[in-house]
Amino acid sequence: MGFNAVILAIGAHRSRRLGIPGEDKQGVIDGIDFLREVAADSWASLTGAKGKVPDMAGKRVGVVGGGDVAIDAARVALRCGAREVHVMYRRTGDDMPAAHLPEEIEAALHEGVHIHTLVNPVEVLGNGRVSGVRLQRQRLVEFDNSARRKPAPTDETFTLNLDYLIPAIGQTPDLSWMKGLDLEISGSKTLVVNESYCTSRPGVFAAGDAVSGPATIVQAVAQGNLVAASVHHWLKTGELARPRFITPRHDIPLTYNMDEMASARRPATPRLSVAEREGNWREVEVGLSEEAARAEARRCLRCDLEWLDVVGIERPVPIR
Repeated sequence: MGFNAVILAIGAHRSRRLGIPGEDKQGVIDGIDFLREVAADSWASLTGAKGKVPDMAGKRVGVVGGGDVAIDAARVALRCGAREVHVMYRRTGDDMPAAHLPEEIEAALHEGVHIHTLVNPVEVLGNGRVSGVRLQRQRLVEFDNSARRKPAPTDETFTLNLDYLIPAIGQTPDLSWMKGLDLEISGSKTLVVNESYCTSRPGVFAAGDAVSGPATIVQAVAQGNLVAASVHHWLKTGELARPRFITPRHDIPLTYNMDEMASARRPATPRLSVAEREGNWREVEVGLSEEAARAEARRCLRCDLEWLDVVGIERPVPIR
């Protein structure tokens, strides 16, 4: 079967390697693979099948990285029965990519995760199997293109005893299947596209994490809308153009006075206590009550006042 256009939306599911001695030892598990196996195991348990999740009961687990996958892996390892979980990050806590969701880091700390900053692994220790990791302390120097100060090694090293090591330092697209397709690849191992999301091969388009590198679901969906518009235009006209996708507007009449919400504040998200989280996979954030959710829906429309909370400016008194 032939196609006039193909869109590659393969994501970025291959974990980056640490590039240090010993990372091929038994007990080193990529962060994405670990989370995938745990998710698959939860489904398998419904049918009585046995999953592939390693037995972490009573073990010491180390996670390398400071992003969402690293924090997720650390919290999941605790739920797999780990006795100790350590997160190792080469910059400061404020520089962690996961810091955009501070409640995630706070929850990890409350649950007992140990976070070590300004450290970088230089060797995985053990005779065939992980027994620990040698860490090198870092210091921050000049700024790089991520607007963060770069870490630089010091002369100080120390050892952290571990049974499992989970690298979670980022992902790249798996391009191993693309041999012979003659598609241009960037230095960061992503697909190169033009403003129309067309690759170097006519008729082959790409979008999402395979183009941008690991990003958010919202960004991937946005690119999905754009590449669809681009392909539609190309199939109809034979021409490439920068796509535009305008979300249809639906105006709904207000049933209340928005000035009544000018002094409203965001409610605290109800969460399970740390004791209630032990030994189970229940949702930590239990959700708002119906009354609070309705109030939040009203307050949402006063997003013009949300920034005042962020910068600490006193809100204006609504005019009656």
